[in-house]
Amino acid sequence: MLDRRTISVLLTILVAAGILALIWLARRPVVIFIFAILFAHLLEPAVERFEGWLHLSRGKAVAVTYLAIVAGLLGFGLTVGPHIIQQGQRLPSLMEQVKSGNIAWQVGGEQGWSSATEARIQQWLVANQADIQRYGYDVTRRVAEIASNSAWILLVPVLAIFFLKDRSKLSSSVVELISASHNQRFLESILSDLDTMLGRFIRAQLIMAFCAFIAYGVFLLIVRLPYALAVSAIAGMLEFIPIAGPLAALVILMGIAFVTGYPHWIVLAGFWVAWRLVQDYVNTPRVMGEGLDLHPLLTIFAVLVGGELGGVLGIFLSIPAVAALRILWINWTHRSLTHKAA
Repeated sequence: MLDRRTISVLLTILVAAGILALIWLARRPVVIFIFAILFAHLLEPAVERFEGWLHLSRGKAVAVTYLAIVAGLLGFGLTVGPHIIQQGQRLPSLMEQVKSGNIAWQVGGEQGWSSATEARIQQWLVANQADIQRYGYDVTRRVAEIASNSAWILLVPVLAIFFLKDRSKLSSSVVELISASHNQRFLESILSDLDTMLGRFIRAQLIMAFCAFIAYGVFLLIVRLPYALAVSAIAGMLEFIPIAGPLAALVILMGIAFVTGYPHWIVLAGFWVAWRLVQDYVNTPRVMGEGLDLHPLLTIFAVLVGGELGGVLGIFLSIPAVAALRILWINWTHRSLTHKAA
């Protein structure tokens, strides 16, 4: 016969399993709320500065922050945006040349290949047309999936308004909830560390993506790579995906160089290596600080597991998830040592 302790343990396991199952079934709104929290952490410093500089109320400071973001996006769209769109519209015709194999003659003529080499490459492209078309279809399908979720994505800045505007009320509610617990100091330490880590993580991601866009844009325009601005915009967005994103940017960079007949491949590869050294060993430590003090091996493992479980979204969330587990472990260890010392 089961005793009370065993029944309590079984009930706890069942409740935990039920909560995890509920989160999995409602994973889309849960993910939206997570991104809304991250977006709110991103804007929090700007809201606090507008609140202090202009002596505004919290709600007005949030409104001014959003107006500044809209103005910045409009300015970017009116200046750089048309050039990116124009270059991006030329990419489908480039893919058609690749699928038909005609790109072999264009590249071969610029690279000085023999007619036999050009013919072999064209035959290979035609023979593998189905695979090339399938890869192109996969990319198009991914873009269509993102577009179909645009309504959910638009909820992120809307929900972030409530997190920003009612930050003090939400904090007070959490503090009251913690105050009723016997582990008040332990929980407060965890929440403080998590708040610092999330804010630093999302701001660092945005800063590094912007730095990547500027670095790629300036360099590719100087070396006159075709589709320079479009490639720079894509590389900047891929910076949000750890490890896999920069590698995908390299593949795109070399692919554009190949299909357009750009001759300076080594220069592009050298730039990518130099930029990764600057970004990974100079920019990242300075921007991230000590909020995400993770060993590189642990980071790679987290990215692989996250990609296996959740695809691109899992890769993006894997780093803060592991950092959160690290914070929980450190605080739990500190709490255990404190209890033993007492």
